[in-house]
Amino acid sequence: MHVPNHALLPSATTPARRRNLPVARRVAEHDQPKPLLVRGSAVLQVLTSSRFWSAWGVIALLAVCVVVPPASAQELNCRVQIDDSQIGDQSELSFLDDLEQKMQEYLNTRSWTDDQYLRHERISCSMQVILLESISISEFRARLVVTTRRPIYGTSQSSTVARIDDPEWRFEHNRGASLQHDLDRYDSLTSVLDFYAFLILGYDYDTFSRLGGTSYFEEARAVADRAEGSGDPGWSSVGTTQNRVQLLSNLLDQRHEPLREVCYEYHRKGLDRFVDETEQARESVLGTLKVLQKLNRQISRSFALNVFFQTKFEELTALFSGSDLESQAHGLLVQMDPSHSSQYDKLVE
Repeated sequence: MHVPNHALLPSATTPARRRNLPVARRVAEHDQPKPLLVRGSAVLQVLTSSRFWSAWGVIALLAVCVVVPPASAQELNCRVQIDDSQIGDQSELSFLDDLEQKMQEYLNTRSWTDDQYLRHERISCSMQVILLESISISEFRARLVVTTRRPIYGTSQSSTVARIDDPEWRFEHNRGASLQHDLDRYDSLTSVLDFYAFLILGYDYDTFSRLGGTSYFEEARAVADRAEGSGDPGWSSVGTTQNRVQLLSNLLDQRHEPLREVCYEYHRKGLDRFVDETEQARESVLGTLKVLQKLNRQISRSFALNVFFQTKFEELTALFSGSDLESQAHGLLVQMDPSHSSQYDKLVE
């Protein structure tokens, strides 16, 4: 059986990231919390060294306190890629060459939460900006594809948590302009970055504790509320069922709480246990599909549910392939997600 790179096969057993966060957010085998990484623990190691207690001990202590970095609150490790191949005359747009770096620095050097992250614990994510039109020398129409991933416990692999395709982004950026972070002011470029930064956090935290991302989805809603009056596309809550605001509305709608709880069950009880308890993990994931089946019957045209299946259809196929649950999983998947039925049909071939 061919399994995609993101499929659930055991490999090098490197633990998923651990963070100096509440117990519910730790990635731990069988939900047993591992010890927290102690902020500034490198300082303690120096203090217990016999060589430290020299005549220069006080000076050394001051130096260590200055140069040893504690855990950081910079949560994102986001790669930004700008594709301008669809823009005709690019001769006057050379100033956009550094926009990728500006956007990455904006997202990756900022504290979005009060939690402490070590560098290797940061959330792996990406933003692909596909420029569709240069409306003027400083105004652009673009499509934005946002992807966020999280590690799978007990493996060296990761799973895509969400892949969001946003076709309605129009922004302005002038030559030499810097990106200013101000959550109280709407900006056609940075407000979209703010919105998706909080959305990425919400999705990620939902995979580690039930409804754990609520506060970050609410932060995204505050950004959207300030943006709605701008008239820019993508921010309206009327007239369309599939834009960034509608996705957020789904995620904060109580009727969609089962989907968000599935996000936790799927990743923590399914993927994170797949190596050690493969069949139990598959049973857990099958149970989440039954929950989604009920939700699908209750709510038609759910954008958030569409995002889930658009993100997970290959992974779900790989997860059930070769198991005794293939037929049951196939029946549920083709019913809820007929657009990917050709992929799911591999389960019964």
